[in-house]
Amino acid sequence: MSKKILVVDDEQSIVTLLQYNLEQSGYKVITAMNGEDGFQLALEEKPDLVVLDLMLPKLDGMEVCKQLRQKKVMTAILMLTAKDDEFDKVLGLELGADDYMTKPFSPREVVARIKAILRRTQSSNQTDGTQEHDDDVMTIADLKILPDHYEAYFQEEQLELTPKEFELLVYLAKHKGRVLTRDQLLSAVWNYDFAGDTRIVDVHISHLREKIERNTKKPIYIKTIRGLGYKFEEPKLNA
Repeated sequence: MSKKILVVDDEQSIVTLLQYNLEQSGYKVITAMNGEDGFQLALEEKPDLVVLDLMLPKLDGMEVCKQLRQKKVMTAILMLTAKDDEFDKVLGLELGADDYMTKPFSPREVVARIKAILRRTQSSNQTDGTQEHDDDVMTIADLKILPDHYEAYFQEEQLELTPKEFELLVYLAKHKGRVLTRDQLLSAVWNYDFAGDTRIVDVHISHLREKIERNTKKPIYIKTIRGLGYKFEEPKLNA
């Protein structure tokens, strides 16, 4: 089944260009020209990914992103912004966007970025209902992570994670006990040039802590290693 992409932009030329190139790449595309319509379509159509312009009539991209996350819609969001827009990419990521691109861009570049984002979440749509093997499950204290099923549980409750948050959690868990620098995490999880802006890592670490730490002021899973980065540990819960 074709992946469904929602494109929300108020410039008809950009919508037409993206729709044509995405459809040529095998995606099903739905479109909206303002934030209110985009928000409703994201709720109703349940797309696999949303391409969301920052500057939109009726409801801007930041607000759409924020409201979708408040509604527990964890669909991947690729934010678009013009180069001369006042846009803080970290603020966008804090509100729940997974990625961003700056206009002008080539359609090929957008398609490649979308493919990269969806590739990371594809396994969640390929589960066949069979019981997972123990090798597929990562259990760390109160955390249970099923990488192949794109699911994570904390104290038996399923976590609502954005694609980037999930990918970061899996990477940290796979490297349990190792000190990982912000640059290492940026390279491994985002794997393309973010101009060394490691604040993006800090934002996502903060989001993860809010979901898996009992006390974010005294984290027991994701420890900050001052001057270096972070280390994921298995806490002794009965200590």
